[in-house]
Amino acid sequence: MPELPEVEVVRAGLADRITGLRIDAVDVLHPRPVRRHLAGPEDFAARLTGQTFATPRRRGKYLWLPLDSGDAVLTHLGMSGQFRIDRSEGAAEHRHSRVRMQLSDGSLLRFVDQRMFGGLQVSSGGAELPAEIAHIALDPFDPDYDEDAVVARLRRRRTDLKRALLDQTLISGIGNIYADEALWRSRLHWARPTDALPRPKAYEVVRAAKAVMAEALAQGGTSFDALYVNVNGESGYFGRGLDAYGREGEPCRRCGRPIRRDAFMNRSSYRCPSCQRAPRA
Repeated sequence: MPELPEVEVVRAGLADRITGLRIDAVDVLHPRPVRRHLAGPEDFAARLTGQTFATPRRRGKYLWLPLDSGDAVLTHLGMSGQFRIDRSEGAAEHRHSRVRMQLSDGSLLRFVDQRMFGGLQVSSGGAELPAEIAHIALDPFDPDYDEDAVVARLRRRRTDLKRALLDQTLISGIGNIYADEALWRSRLHWARPTDALPRPKAYEVVRAAKAVMAEALAQGGTSFDALYVNVNGESGYFGRGLDAYGREGEPCRRCGRPIRRDAFMNRSSYRCPSCQRAPRA
């Protein structure tokens, strides 16, 4: 699932291409991606037609497209959601196109989603911040992000460290990939209890998460397959620089021991068994 760097790459690409453009027509090609718009596909299309896009915005993994009316198109990319922009003339339809918008400059904005876990909805009055995601915490790149407050709240939790890092109400934008990378950099096991974590180590892992996401962002995000691309259809390259995630059996870049994969919350967690030792019972 796209995490903060991947969503920010998409946001920036959209900002360059759709800001100030009017939506001349909307076609909902499959109803599932607009399932959270409870008034239905026809209302979704009618609410958007004639509106003009303001600059796209993001909080954590959530992206929204503000409109001149004060409403917004709230979107979550899910596992495979993509925004693709093409010129209208001679543009072949993408196989997994779900929503298509004709823009005033002659281009087409498509929401493409192979697995259809993502979605779009109109958020009434959501241009500044959609009410649907007001509970999502600030991410480390937000100007109002308070690192001291995040560390204090993290250390008050009675849970394991990786669950805390994945909790979008504590700190947003971090998913499975960047949590594993931050834990590897901090030499911390994913099951380390948060309420017993020394304050310096708490700062270290939170800062490591921001650092690794900044590095990923500079390389266009992390792509393992064609399910994540930017608005031009290009993949990110940070996957080549991952130290832990997805490297089961490969040597740790610090100590040489094979990276291990543990079962974690119906998914996987990758760590070095030497550098990231399991906490004592």
